[in-house]
Amino acid sequence: MDLKLKDKVVLVTGGTGGIGNAIVKGFLNEGAKVAFSSTSQAKIDAFLPTLGAGADRVAGFVADMNREEDIRNFVEGAKAHFGTIDIVVPNAGYEGKAHPVQDMTLDLFEQTYMLNVFSVMLTIKYAAPTLIDKKSGAVVVVASAAAYEPTAGNSAYVSSKYAVAGLTKCIALELGPVGVHVNYVCPGPVDTPMMLRIEKDFFGDSMTHEQAMAMLAGTYAMDKRYAKPEEVANAVLYLASEVSSHTAGMGMHVDSKVAAPN
Repeated sequence: MDLKLKDKVVLVTGGTGGIGNAIVKGFLNEGAKVAFSSTSQAKIDAFLPTLGAGADRVAGFVADMNREEDIRNFVEGAKAHFGTIDIVVPNAGYEGKAHPVQDMTLDLFEQTYMLNVFSVMLTIKYAAPTLIDKKSGAVVVVASAAAYEPTAGNSAYVSSKYAVAGLTKCIALELGPVGVHVNYVCPGPVDTPMMLRIEKDFFGDSMTHEQAMAMLAGTYAMDKRYAKPEEVANAVLYLASEVSSHTAGMGMHVDSKVAAPN
């Protein structure tokens, strides 16, 4: 199936992380042009040579997604580099820290929401005028299965993902009438360094990685494993393409857990 992504200009935040890495590569493999953000030039310099693409097809930008100015500069820099914007993928996220509510701090909530919710809003805010002018395009937010499933002790992260799901649905209603389809993906546990940090945060040294995966993915209908980053990227590619142009405000699960409707 031709996803018709060739020469589309794609913005990806958090492009050097586990899922972001796979998303960038996925779009490049489809012939798209990609501008991605990262927290450091060193990460960008290490990633670019692995992509097999020149500056006419891929560009990295250092940006702190906790800072509105950096987000605006990333979007404007990417547009200046490639001349336009067609697809926006707010992917950068933060797992937060697991604490019961009596031990939760406002600082931790704010930190989690800044990256998981506010940076998503700001990225779309600064890219939206270009999409509106073109009367076409797509936005695919990387959310989480946590947008549907509460977890005791993880209120900052889970509530931020509920919030970003609601935010995305609202934006889908705003941009849909001008021809921009907006959706989000909801991965369960993904085999990335972030997941290893989550295991450590929840279980400490009481479980091995294999034991933690067996517990967290043990109820899945298919393989009892974490998702691969490439599987999340494939869902993003589909929702970013014109193949899914009649889909809006949907949260696509990327795990093999049979979830009840929300």
